[in-house]
Amino acid sequence: MIVKRLESRSNQREILARSSEFSSLPVGTNRYRAALYFGDETVNLYQARQWYEPFRELARTVPFVIIARKPASALALRKECDLPIFFAKTISDVESLVNSQQLDAVFYVNQNILNFQMMRFNEPAHIFVSHGESEKAYMWSNQLKAYDYVFSAGNAARERLQEHLTRFEATERTRLIGRPQIDVVYETPVNLKPGLPTVLYAPTWEGDRPSMSYGTVASHGVSLISSLIQDGGYNVIFRPHPRSGIADSKYLQALNEIKSMMVTAAELGRASYYYDESPHWGWQWASADLCISDISAAAYDFMATSKPLVIAMPANDSATISDSPALLRVPSLAAADCVRAPRIIRELLSNSNNSYGDLVAHYFGDTTSGASMKRFIDCSLEIIEQIKSTKK
Repeated sequence: MIVKRLESRSNQREILARSSEFSSLPVGTNRYRAALYFGDETVNLYQARQWYEPFRELARTVPFVIIARKPASALALRKECDLPIFFAKTISDVESLVNSQQLDAVFYVNQNILNFQMMRFNEPAHIFVSHGESEKAYMWSNQLKAYDYVFSAGNAARERLQEHLTRFEATERTRLIGRPQIDVVYETPVNLKPGLPTVLYAPTWEGDRPSMSYGTVASHGVSLISSLIQDGGYNVIFRPHPRSGIADSKYLQALNEIKSMMVTAAELGRASYYYDESPHWGWQWASADLCISDISAAAYDFMATSKPLVIAMPANDSATISDSPALLRVPSLAAADCVRAPRIIRELLSNSNNSYGDLVAHYFGDTTSGASMKRFIDCSLEIIEQIKSTKK
Protein backbone atom coordinates (compact mmCIF):
# COMPACT_ATOMS: atom_id res chain seq x y z
CA MET A 1 0.00 0.00 0.00
CA ILE A 2 2.79 2.42 0.92
CA VAL A 3 4.68 1.58 -2.27
CA LYS A 4 1.55 2.24 -4.35
CA ARG A 5 1.05 5.61 -2.69
CA LEU A 6 4.65 6.58 -3.35
CA GLU A 7 4.32 5.51 -6.99
CA SER A 8 1.10 7.47 -7.32
CA ARG A 9 2.72 10.62 -5.94
CA SER A 10 5.69 10.17 -8.24
CA ASN A 11 3.38 9.78 -11.22
CA GLN A 12 1.41 12.87 -10.23
CA ARG A 13 4.62 14.89 -9.98
CA GLU A 14 5.59 13.76 -13.47
CA ILE A 15 2.19 14.75 -14.82
CA LEU A 16 2.49 18.14 -13.14
CA ALA A 17 5.91 18.65 -14.71
CA ARG A 18 4.40 17.82 -18.10
CA SER A 19 1.09 19.55 -17.44
CA SER A 20 0.70 20.82 -20.99
CA GLU A 21 0.38 17.20 -22.15
CA PHE A 22 -2.41 16.33 -19.70
CA SER A 23 -4.52 19.46 -19.20
CA SER A 24 -5.22 20.91 -22.62
CA LEU A 25 -8.71 22.43 -22.97
CA PRO A 26 -9.12 23.55 -26.60
CA VAL A 27 -11.34 26.48 -27.55
CA GLY A 28 -13.61 27.31 -30.46
CA THR A 29 -14.15 24.66 -33.11
CA ASN A 30 -11.36 22.54 -31.60
CA ARG A 31 -13.31 21.85 -28.41
CA TYR A 32 -13.67 18.15 -27.67
CA ARG A 33 -16.89 16.60 -28.98
CA ALA A 34 -16.33 13.02 -27.82
CA ALA A 35 -14.32 11.22 -25.15
CA LEU A 36 -13.26 7.87 -23.79
CA TYR A 37 -13.60 7.86 -20.01
CA PHE A 38 -11.11 5.53 -18.30
CA GLY A 39 -11.20 5.46 -14.51
CA ASP A 40 -9.19 2.29 -14.02
CA GLU A 41 -5.65 1.22 -13.17
CA THR A 42 -3.06 0.19 -15.74
CA VAL A 43 -3.79 -3.53 -15.23
CA ASN A 44 -7.02 -2.98 -17.17
CA LEU A 45 -5.59 -0.79 -19.92
CA TYR A 46 -5.97 -3.70 -22.34
CA GLN A 47 -9.68 -2.86 -22.31
CA ALA A 48 -9.01 0.61 -23.70
CA ARG A 49 -6.04 -0.38 -25.87
CA GLN A 50 -8.18 -2.28 -28.36
CA TRP A 51 -10.20 0.88 -28.98
CA TYR A 52 -7.29 3.19 -29.86
CA GLU A 53 -7.65 2.75 -33.60
CA PRO A 54 -11.47 3.06 -33.79
CA PHE A 55 -11.25 6.23 -31.70
CA ARG A 56 -8.45 7.54 -33.93
CA GLU A 57 -10.78 7.05 -36.87
CA LEU A 58 -13.57 8.91 -35.06
CA ALA A 59 -11.13 11.71 -34.20
CA ARG A 60 -10.69 12.35 -37.94
CA THR A 61 -14.20 13.83 -37.87
CA VAL A 62 -14.75 15.16 -34.33
CA PRO A 63 -12.19 16.34 -31.72
CA PHE A 64 -11.64 13.45 -29.31
CA VAL A 65 -10.01 13.14 -25.87
CA ILE A 66 -9.24 10.32 -23.43
CA ILE A 67 -10.12 11.20 -19.83
CA ALA A 68 -7.89 9.31 -17.37
CA ARG A 69 -8.56 9.33 -13.61
CA LYS A 70 -5.47 7.43 -12.41
CA PRO A 71 -1.99 8.99 -12.82
CA ALA A 72 -0.24 5.77 -13.87
CA SER A 73 -2.92 5.12 -16.48
CA ALA A 74 -2.65 8.68 -17.79
CA LEU A 75 1.10 8.30 -18.27
CA ALA A 76 0.71 4.90 -19.94
CA LEU A 77 -1.99 6.22 -22.25
CA ARG A 78 0.20 9.17 -23.20
CA LYS A 79 3.04 6.77 -24.06
CA GLU A 80 0.90 4.39 -26.10
CA CYS A 81 -1.65 6.59 -27.82
CA ASP A 82 -1.37 9.80 -29.81
CA LEU A 83 -4.88 11.01 -28.95
CA PRO A 84 -5.15 13.90 -26.43
CA ILE A 85 -5.05 12.73 -22.80
CA PHE A 86 -6.73 14.73 -20.02
CA PHE A 87 -5.79 13.73 -16.46
CA ALA A 88 -8.71 14.38 -14.11
CA LYS A 89 -7.49 13.72 -10.59
CA THR A 90 -10.64 15.12 -8.98
CA ILE A 91 -14.27 15.54 -9.94
CA SER A 92 -13.55 19.27 -10.16
CA ASP A 93 -11.12 18.48 -12.97
CA VAL A 94 -13.86 16.53 -14.74
CA GLU A 95 -16.23 19.47 -14.30
CA SER A 96 -13.67 21.85 -15.79
CA LEU A 97 -13.43 19.66 -18.86
CA VAL A 98 -17.18 19.24 -19.28
CA ASN A 99 -17.95 22.92 -18.71
CA SER A 100 -15.32 24.17 -21.17
CA GLN A 101 -15.83 21.65 -23.96
CA GLN A 102 -18.72 20.48 -26.13
CA LEU A 103 -18.88 16.83 -25.16
CA ASP A 104 -21.73 15.14 -27.01
CA ALA A 105 -20.68 11.54 -26.41
CA VAL A 106 -18.65 9.74 -23.76
CA PHE A 107 -17.58 6.13 -24.28
CA TYR A 108 -16.91 3.52 -21.57
CA VAL A 109 -15.05 0.22 -21.96
CA ASN A 110 -15.77 -1.26 -18.52
CA GLN A 111 -17.94 -0.93 -15.42
CA ASN A 112 -15.48 0.86 -13.13
CA ILE A 113 -17.24 2.54 -10.21
CA LEU A 114 -15.70 5.90 -11.16
CA ASN A 115 -17.81 5.82 -14.33
CA PHE A 116 -20.69 7.13 -12.27
CA GLN A 117 -18.88 10.34 -11.45
CA MET A 118 -18.90 11.10 -15.15
CA MET A 119 -22.42 9.83 -15.76
CA ARG A 120 -23.99 12.47 -13.53
CA PHE A 121 -23.61 14.93 -16.42
CA ASN A 122 -26.82 14.98 -18.44
CA GLU A 123 -25.81 16.50 -21.75
CA PRO A 124 -23.42 13.99 -23.34
CA ALA A 125 -24.72 10.62 -24.45
CA HIS A 126 -23.13 7.91 -22.33
CA ILE A 127 -22.20 4.93 -24.50
CA PHE A 128 -20.97 1.52 -23.33
CA VAL A 129 -18.72 -0.17 -25.89
CA SER A 130 -17.30 -2.91 -23.63
CA HIS A 131 -14.03 -4.67 -24.49
CA GLY A 132 -15.17 -7.62 -26.54
CA GLU A 133 -18.07 -9.89 -27.45
CA SER A 134 -18.68 -13.07 -25.44
CA GLU A 135 -21.24 -15.21 -23.64
CA LYS A 136 -19.97 -14.20 -20.20
CA ALA A 137 -22.60 -13.11 -17.69
CA TYR A 138 -20.82 -9.74 -17.70
CA MET A 139 -22.36 -9.08 -21.10
CA TRP A 140 -25.87 -8.77 -19.65
CA SER A 141 -25.00 -7.02 -16.38
CA ASN A 142 -27.79 -4.89 -14.93
CA GLN A 143 -25.26 -2.04 -14.94
CA LEU A 144 -25.86 -1.61 -18.67
CA LYS A 145 -29.12 0.17 -17.85
CA ALA A 146 -27.10 3.15 -16.63
CA TYR A 147 -25.93 4.01 -20.16
CA ASP A 148 -27.91 5.81 -22.83
CA TYR A 149 -26.70 3.40 -25.49
CA VAL A 150 -24.93 0.05 -25.65
CA PHE A 151 -22.82 -0.56 -28.74
CA SER A 152 -23.18 -4.30 -29.41
CA ALA A 153 -21.47 -6.48 -31.97
CA GLY A 154 -24.51 -8.03 -33.63
CA ASN A 155 -27.93 -9.60 -33.31
CA ALA A 156 -26.66 -12.28 -30.94
CA ALA A 157 -25.72 -9.61 -28.38
CA ARG A 158 -29.04 -7.82 -28.77
CA GLU A 159 -30.95 -11.09 -28.32
CA ARG A 160 -28.85 -11.86 -25.25
CA LEU A 161 -29.88 -8.56 -23.68
CA GLN A 162 -33.53 -9.12 -24.59
CA GLU A 163 -33.45 -12.52 -22.90
CA HIS A 164 -31.48 -11.74 -19.75
CA LEU A 165 -31.85 -8.03 -18.98
CA THR A 166 -35.28 -7.20 -17.61
CA ARG A 167 -36.89 -3.78 -18.05
CA PHE A 168 -34.44 -2.85 -20.82
CA GLU A 169 -35.53 -1.93 -24.33
CA ALA A 170 -32.72 -3.63 -26.24
CA THR A 171 -33.79 -2.61 -29.73
CA GLU A 172 -34.01 1.07 -28.82
CA ARG A 173 -30.92 1.21 -26.60
CA THR A 174 -28.46 -0.85 -28.66
CA ARG A 175 -26.57 -0.06 -31.83
CA LEU A 176 -25.05 -2.93 -33.81
CA ILE A 177 -21.51 -2.03 -34.87
CA GLY A 178 -19.79 -5.36 -35.46
CA ARG A 179 -16.21 -5.55 -34.22
CA PRO A 180 -14.25 -2.59 -35.64
CA GLN A 181 -11.02 -4.08 -34.29
CA ILE A 182 -11.08 -6.72 -37.04
CA ASP A 183 -10.52 -3.91 -39.55
CA VAL A 184 -7.23 -2.87 -37.92
CA VAL A 185 -3.94 -4.25 -39.28
CA TYR A 186 -1.18 -4.75 -36.70
CA GLU A 187 2.48 -5.53 -37.25
CA THR A 188 3.39 -9.14 -36.38
CA PRO A 189 6.11 -9.13 -33.67
CA VAL A 190 7.32 -12.70 -34.21
CA ASN A 191 8.70 -14.85 -37.04
CA LEU A 192 6.88 -18.17 -37.22
CA LYS A 193 8.54 -21.26 -38.69
CA PRO A 194 7.30 -21.66 -42.26
CA GLY A 195 5.64 -24.88 -43.33
CA LEU A 196 4.00 -25.55 -39.97
CA PRO A 197 0.42 -24.71 -38.98
CA THR A 198 0.13 -22.22 -36.13
CA VAL A 199 -2.05 -22.80 -33.07
CA LEU A 200 -3.17 -19.87 -30.93
CA TYR A 201 -4.10 -20.69 -27.33
CA ALA A 202 -5.78 -17.59 -25.88
CA PRO A 203 -7.33 -18.37 -22.49
CA THR A 204 -9.04 -15.82 -20.30
CA TRP A 205 -8.15 -15.06 -16.67
CA GLU A 206 -9.34 -17.02 -13.65
CA GLY A 207 -12.13 -14.61 -12.75
CA ASP A 208 -12.97 -13.01 -9.42
CA ARG A 209 -16.02 -15.14 -8.55
CA PRO A 210 -17.21 -18.70 -9.28
CA SER A 211 -19.76 -17.70 -11.93
CA MET A 212 -16.99 -15.97 -13.90
CA SER A 213 -14.35 -18.71 -13.60
CA TYR A 214 -14.02 -19.43 -17.31
CA GLY A 215 -10.22 -19.53 -17.36
CA THR A 216 -8.51 -22.81 -18.28
CA VAL A 217 -4.81 -22.09 -17.76
CA ALA A 218 -4.68 -24.14 -14.54
CA SER A 219 -6.95 -26.95 -15.79
CA HIS A 220 -5.91 -27.25 -19.45
CA GLY A 221 -2.88 -25.08 -20.09
CA VAL A 222 0.12 -27.13 -18.98
CA SER A 223 -1.16 -30.37 -20.50
CA LEU A 224 -2.21 -28.67 -23.74
CA ILE A 225 1.06 -26.80 -24.33
CA SER A 226 3.10 -29.84 -23.30
CA SER A 227 1.30 -32.08 -25.80
CA LEU A 228 1.79 -29.56 -28.63
CA ILE A 229 5.49 -29.22 -27.84
CA GLN A 230 5.98 -32.99 -27.68
CA ASP A 231 4.24 -33.38 -31.03
CA GLY A 232 6.51 -30.77 -32.63
CA GLY A 233 4.26 -30.24 -35.62
CA TYR A 234 2.84 -26.85 -34.69
CA ASN A 235 3.96 -23.32 -34.11
CA VAL A 236 2.32 -22.19 -30.88
CA ILE A 237 1.30 -18.70 -29.76
CA PHE A 238 0.23 -18.59 -26.13
CA ARG A 239 -1.68 -15.40 -25.34
CA PRO A 240 -2.79 -15.27 -21.67
CA HIS A 241 -5.29 -12.66 -20.56
CA PRO A 242 -3.50 -9.61 -19.08
CA ARG A 243 -5.14 -10.19 -15.69
CA SER A 244 -4.14 -13.85 -15.52
CA GLY A 245 -2.76 -14.99 -12.18
CA ILE A 246 -3.79 -12.01 -10.06
CA ALA A 247 -6.48 -13.87 -8.10
CA ASP A 248 -5.26 -17.48 -7.99
CA SER A 249 -1.74 -18.66 -7.14
CA LYS A 250 -2.31 -21.97 -8.97
CA TYR A 251 -3.14 -20.03 -12.10
CA LEU A 252 0.06 -18.02 -11.77
CA GLN A 253 2.06 -21.19 -11.16
CA ALA A 254 0.65 -22.74 -14.34
CA LEU A 255 1.52 -19.59 -16.31
CA ASN A 256 5.11 -19.75 -15.12
CA GLU A 257 5.35 -23.44 -15.98
CA ILE A 258 4.00 -22.83 -19.48
CA LYS A 259 6.41 -19.97 -20.04
CA SER A 260 9.36 -22.11 -18.95
CA MET A 261 8.31 -24.96 -21.26
CA MET A 262 7.92 -22.65 -24.24
CA VAL A 263 11.27 -20.92 -23.71
CA THR A 264 13.04 -24.28 -23.52
CA ALA A 265 11.20 -25.66 -26.55
CA ALA A 266 11.92 -22.55 -28.63
CA GLU A 267 15.66 -23.09 -28.15
CA LEU A 268 15.41 -26.51 -29.83
CA GLY A 269 14.14 -24.89 -33.03
CA ARG A 270 11.73 -27.62 -34.15
CA ALA A 271 8.89 -25.11 -34.25
CA SER A 272 8.19 -21.55 -33.10
CA TYR A 273 6.87 -21.05 -29.58
CA TYR A 274 5.83 -17.54 -28.59
CA TYR A 275 4.66 -16.54 -25.12
CA ASP A 276 2.73 -13.48 -26.18
CA GLU A 277 2.82 -10.43 -23.93
CA SER A 278 2.69 -7.92 -26.78
CA PRO A 279 0.41 -4.90 -26.30
CA HIS A 280 -1.86 -5.47 -29.28
CA TRP A 281 -4.56 -8.06 -29.75
CA GLY A 282 -5.31 -8.55 -33.44
CA TRP A 283 -2.20 -9.68 -35.33
CA GLN A 284 -2.68 -13.16 -33.85
CA TRP A 285 -5.87 -13.68 -35.86
CA ALA A 286 -4.01 -13.41 -39.16
CA SER A 287 -1.05 -15.50 -37.96
CA ALA A 288 -2.95 -18.48 -36.51
CA ASP A 289 -4.54 -21.31 -38.45
CA LEU A 290 -6.59 -22.47 -35.47
CA CYS A 291 -7.47 -21.00 -32.09
CA ILE A 292 -8.19 -22.66 -28.76
CA SER A 293 -9.86 -20.23 -26.41
CA ASP A 294 -12.12 -20.07 -23.40
CA ILE A 295 -15.63 -18.65 -23.25
CA SER A 296 -14.39 -15.12 -23.74
CA ALA A 297 -14.15 -12.24 -26.18
CA ALA A 298 -10.98 -13.75 -27.65
CA ALA A 299 -12.98 -16.70 -29.00
CA TYR A 300 -15.54 -14.49 -30.68
CA ASP A 301 -12.89 -12.23 -32.16
CA PHE A 302 -11.27 -15.25 -33.79
CA MET A 303 -14.62 -16.61 -34.91
CA ALA A 304 -14.90 -13.64 -37.25
CA THR A 305 -11.99 -15.07 -39.29
CA SER A 306 -14.04 -18.23 -40.06
CA LYS A 307 -10.95 -20.31 -39.24
CA PRO A 308 -11.25 -23.41 -37.00
CA LEU A 309 -12.03 -22.55 -33.38
CA VAL A 310 -12.08 -24.78 -30.30
CA ILE A 311 -13.63 -23.80 -26.96
CA ALA A 312 -11.81 -25.02 -23.85
CA MET A 313 -14.63 -25.78 -21.44
CA PRO A 314 -14.26 -24.44 -17.88
CA ALA A 315 -13.43 -27.06 -15.28
CA ASN A 316 -15.38 -25.17 -12.62
CA ASP A 317 -19.02 -26.26 -12.72
CA SER A 318 -20.04 -22.94 -11.16
CA ALA A 319 -19.06 -20.99 -14.27
CA THR A 320 -22.16 -19.56 -15.94
CA ILE A 321 -22.51 -21.12 -19.38
CA SER A 322 -25.43 -19.93 -21.49
CA ASP A 323 -26.47 -22.08 -24.44
CA SER A 324 -25.76 -20.27 -27.68
CA PRO A 325 -25.34 -21.05 -31.37
CA ALA A 326 -21.60 -20.59 -30.91
CA LEU A 327 -21.22 -23.14 -28.13
CA LEU A 328 -23.43 -25.62 -29.95
CA ARG A 329 -21.53 -25.33 -33.22
CA VAL A 330 -17.90 -24.94 -32.16
CA PRO A 331 -15.91 -28.03 -31.04
CA SER A 332 -15.08 -28.12 -27.33
CA LEU A 333 -12.05 -29.38 -25.44
CA ALA A 334 -12.26 -30.88 -21.96
CA ALA A 335 -9.23 -30.86 -19.69
CA ALA A 336 -8.87 -34.64 -19.96
CA ASP A 337 -8.64 -34.39 -23.76
CA CYS A 338 -5.65 -32.03 -23.86
CA VAL A 339 -3.19 -34.91 -24.24
CA ARG A 340 -4.94 -35.72 -27.55
CA ALA A 341 -4.96 -32.10 -28.71
CA PRO A 342 -2.42 -32.52 -31.57
CA ARG A 343 -4.55 -35.20 -33.21
CA ILE A 344 -7.78 -33.27 -32.64
CA ILE A 345 -6.24 -30.17 -34.20
CA ARG A 346 -4.99 -32.13 -37.22
CA GLU A 347 -8.47 -33.47 -37.86
CA LEU A 348 -9.98 -30.00 -37.65
CA LEU A 349 -7.37 -28.48 -39.97
CA SER A 350 -7.90 -31.23 -42.53
CA ASN A 351 -11.68 -30.80 -42.46
CA SER A 352 -12.73 -28.21 -45.02
CA ASN A 353 -16.20 -27.92 -43.47
CA ASN A 354 -15.14 -25.51 -40.73
CA SER A 355 -16.90 -22.40 -42.00
CA TYR A 356 -19.10 -20.53 -39.55
CA GLY A 357 -20.33 -17.91 -42.01
CA ASP A 358 -23.91 -17.80 -40.75
CA LEU A 359 -22.70 -17.79 -37.15
CA VAL A 360 -20.28 -14.94 -37.84
CA ALA A 361 -23.11 -12.95 -39.44
CA HIS A 362 -25.33 -13.54 -36.40
CA TYR A 363 -22.66 -12.36 -33.97
CA PHE A 364 -20.95 -9.62 -35.98
CA GLY A 365 -23.06 -8.73 -39.00
CA ASP A 366 -21.16 -7.82 -42.16
CA THR A 367 -17.46 -8.59 -41.61
CA THR A 368 -16.20 -7.58 -45.03
CA SER A 369 -13.17 -5.31 -44.88
CA GLY A 370 -13.98 -1.94 -43.34
CA ALA A 371 -17.67 -2.68 -42.69
CA SER A 372 -17.47 -2.83 -38.88
CA MET A 373 -15.36 0.31 -38.62
CA LYS A 374 -17.83 2.17 -40.83
CA ARG A 375 -20.79 1.12 -38.68
CA PHE A 376 -18.98 2.24 -35.52
CA ILE A 377 -18.17 5.65 -37.00
CA ASP A 378 -21.64 6.11 -38.48
CA CYS A 379 -23.44 5.18 -35.23
CA SER A 380 -21.14 7.39 -33.17
CA LEU A 381 -21.57 10.42 -35.44
CA GLU A 382 -25.34 9.95 -35.60
CA ILE A 383 -25.58 10.12 -31.80
CA ILE A 384 -23.10 13.00 -31.55
CA GLU A 385 -25.06 15.08 -34.06
CA GLN A 386 -28.34 14.18 -32.38
CA ILE A 387 -27.05 15.36 -29.00
CA LYS A 388 -25.65 18.53 -30.57
CA SER A 389 -29.03 19.37 -32.08
CA THR A 390 -30.78 19.07 -28.70
CA LYS A 391 -28.42 21.63 -27.17
CA LYS A 392 -29.52 24.41 -29.51
